[in-house]
Amino acid sequence: MMKKVNAHLLGLSIAALVAASTGTAHAQEKYPSRPIEVIATFGPGGGADLMARQFARLAEKELGVAMPVVNISGASGNAGLTRVLTNAPDGYTVGTLIALSVSAWGAGLGSAKPDDFAYVAMTQNSPSMLFVSKDSQIQSYDDFAKLAKEAPGKLRVATSGYGTQDDITLKYLATVGVKTTNVPFAKPAERYASTVGRHTDAIYEEPGDVVQFLKSGDLKPIITFDEVRHPAFPDVPTSAELGMKINDLPNFRTIVVPAQTPPERVQTLHAVAQKVLASPEWQKFCEETYTCVEGTYPPEKVKDTVERFYENVKGYMARFKDKE
Repeated sequence: MMKKVNAHLLGLSIAALVAASTGTAHAQEKYPSRPIEVIATFGPGGGADLMARQFARLAEKELGVAMPVVNISGASGNAGLTRVLTNAPDGYTVGTLIALSVSAWGAGLGSAKPDDFAYVAMTQNSPSMLFVSKDSQIQSYDDFAKLAKEAPGKLRVATSGYGTQDDITLKYLATVGVKTTNVPFAKPAERYASTVGRHTDAIYEEPGDVVQFLKSGDLKPIITFDEVRHPAFPDVPTSAELGMKINDLPNFRTIVVPAQTPPERVQTLHAVAQKVLASPEWQKFCEETYTCVEGTYPPEKVKDTVERFYENVKGYMARFKDKE
């Protein structure tokens, strides 16, 4: 009996040693040592997709591993974010988290929250605008507001979906007498083409996503939803100038991982992201798309920005509900 007990204790000791050595080996594993999957949470050709691909291309040079990009679109980006959260939180899956998705959470669409993620970097930031076709009878925001007041709901505005800041801005405009119809498009290219082809009267978008149409002259901005005028569009008035209180919903994009990801791996990714954002290639990219981020954004500042945006959206939704 004593021999059996000793053998059992010896077996437990060996198992404990094996478990401890395995844990130590995992902790000492070089990171990254295999490809890192990048989840682009919107379809090909849109701003989030282009950002993800540019980031992956530059970051993989720094990390020394491949960073294949996978597009998982749907539910205002929440389909792809679900994939990020259900994969192992080991730093080998990163995703794009953009303002549209956070807005959807604040509007009650989707169950994710800012605390579900650890934040690698703020990669892009830009105010949104309303754009119209070059051949439109609308050539200014005053024209837009006048027509909307004369025929409430007649003007059709292309957006990226319900619950997004696009939708919230249109809801806000309705509260000041400028009522329009939200026409959501799941695919970015279809959204852009709808206004260029005059199937919709305007599009709510950030300038970087429609830069090719701005350069060709097919689209023109009529209002910037911000406190100050956009330096690239100094003749376009802001919502603040026009007395509106809808100036706090920027169109940001970030790179995230699940909140349970080891902090040292988040820091590795953040350090690489800082190198990417400072590179000449990225600076050229962000300047061409009007999305350069001003200042530095450590992970905690990125999270704070996301949380404040989330609370702003919830505040708007509560005010809209009170007025129903």
